Amino acid sequence: MLKQFFIICSGSDTDILNDCSIGEQNKYVGIGATVFFTAFMAFIAASYALYTVFDNLFAAIGFGLIWGLLIFNLDRYIVSTIKKTGNVIDELIQASPRILLAVIIAIVIAKPLELKIFEKEINQVLLEQKNDLTLANKDQIAQQFTPKIEELQNNIKSFQNDIDTKETEVNNLYDTYIAEAEGREGTMLLGKGSVYKEKREKHDALLAELQQLKTDNKEKIAATEAQIAQLQNDYNTQVSTSQPIIDNFDGLMARVNALGKLPWLPSFFIFLLFLAIETSPIFAKLLSPRGEYDIKTQESESELKTWAEQNSYQRNVLLNADNIINDRVYGDISTEEELFAYKKKMARELMKKQQDAFYKKQTRIL
Repeated sequence: MLKQFFIICSGSDTDILNDCSIGEQNKYVGIGATVFFTAFMAFIAASYALYTVFDNLFAAIGFGLIWGLLIFNLDRYIVSTIKKTGNVIDELIQASPRILLAVIIAIVIAKPLELKIFEKEINQVLLEQKNDLTLANKDQIAQQFTPKIEELQNNIKSFQNDIDTKETEVNNLYDTYIAEAEGREGTMLLGKGSVYKEKREKHDALLAELQQLKTDNKEKIAATEAQIAQLQNDYNTQVSTSQPIIDNFDGLMARVNALGKLPWLPSFFIFLLFLAIETSPIFAKLLSPRGEYDIKTQESESELKTWAEQNSYQRNVLLNADNIINDRVYGDISTEEELFAYKKKMARELMKKQQDAFYKKQTRIL
């Protein structure tokens, strides 16, 4: 049963091949097995590739099965349409488009399997890319918030500088009226005289202004810090919202690009392996000598061609004979007087009716 299945996979004519030798049958069993296992590898490759896209096992297996059947049908068609004519140049010419198609199929099959084989290395490349994207994303988002945060922080510094400046003035006035009381400056008189009181009142007034300024600026600083906290919270929210997009940056295209960043030689050898597998049935037929199956197939096609040509020739002969007979029959009829008189009578009646119809139409118009 397995032998018959692989023979069917080879695309050969089972009726003809069953009459061939065991060796000839085994050759096409090998070709059919290659076609089947190539389609099976295509099924695995497509399933993995689609799983990276849909993240759904059943959908990936379903589409992978369809793709495997498509590759199986193409390979079977490619192998079955190569005819052994005995002329190497003719065989190469008819095989060249099939070889090109086999190369394309090999690329399509090999690429998803390369992604699976080098999955760990690809994941490392993707991790580095994700880290770079994360940093770049944070920098881009920060550009939206940093100018406003810096402006608010400068406002806080300005408010604090106003307090510090006012506090310095108050301290200086305090030192002045204390020095006046101790007789070290000003009037140089010890005691709390009128000058002392004047300087003390000025200090107390400025101290009240300082207290009020501290109260007002602390409220402004608190409000500004709340705005900065809100901006930082918005920044963190936007970063956390966009991070899942970066985390999911591992689709099929991203993995193919990551594979391109790895050394090309291992991938190239894997491609050569699948190219050899895909084209092996074609080259097996091209390189193998013209066998019993090829001879019987050509003989069967020759019989069919001869039979078709005979039928076509017979139809042409029948058509020519029928045309000759018809020419003679209608030629004889055309010389009969009875038929001439009858047709003349009918023509006269037809012309009368045409004249009557024309007269009636003209009467209606008038």
